[in-house]
Amino acid sequence: MDPLQDIERRLTDLEVKASFAEDLVEQLNQVVVRQQEQIERLVREIVELRRQATAAEPGGFRSLRDELPPHY
Repeated sequence: MDPLQDIERRLTDLEVKASFAEDLVEQLNQVVVRQQEQIERLVREIVELRRQATAAEPGGFRSLRDELPPHY
């Protein structure tokens, strides 16, 4: 095989691999962005749940025994 043709073939192979790698990096970036959005949403939900729990229990910690059904 001609050395010039070999170099051209190898260069083409590298370009194809670089293209696939670039595509994969973009896909992974999209996954990371979605995960970050999900993390931020979950953090907001946790903050809201903590706020609601604090507002609902002004007396502090309550045991489940304190919440017996009325028929006991």
